[in-house]
Amino acid sequence: MSALAVLAPLLVLLNGLAAGVMLGTQLGGFPYMASLPVDRYVYAHAFLGQRYDPTMPLCLIGTVVLDAVLAVTAPDGTARALFALAALLTATTPVIALTKNAPVNRWMRTLDPDDLPEDFRDPRPEWGAWNNRRSWITIAALAVNCTALGFLL
Repeated sequence: MSALAVLAPLLVLLNGLAAGVMLGTQLGGFPYMASLPVDRYVYAHAFLGQRYDPTMPLCLIGTVVLDAVLAVTAPDGTARALFALAALLTATTPVIALTKNAPVNRWMRTLDPDDLPEDFRDPRPEWGAWNNRRSWITIAALAVNCTALGFLL
């Protein structure tokens, strides 16, 4: 069995899981959280954050690594270029997460929803905009990866 036969399905699995979670946040997760009163939002954010945080980095970093490997080893030049593009797209997602979303997530974990600070500034508009960007970038990476795999079939 070739390395490609092992790496390609794993790549689709990891990128597909990440893209699926991100699509779910766009279709339901964030619209629901945006509709909540502030105190309920703080509770919901804490609940969801502790579930996604361990899994999403593994899926995203795994996707970047596998894309990089396939960008070097795939037998077709067009596929190699597409895997490289997908790696670049996917790599932007954790960068956005670490620089824009994670600081808000860490701050939100320090809050008591029943006793919010007087100067509390609702982070949803900015957090949601950055989450939207990283969601569509991750989904675009999946589309690029699927296209790359098409050149190998």
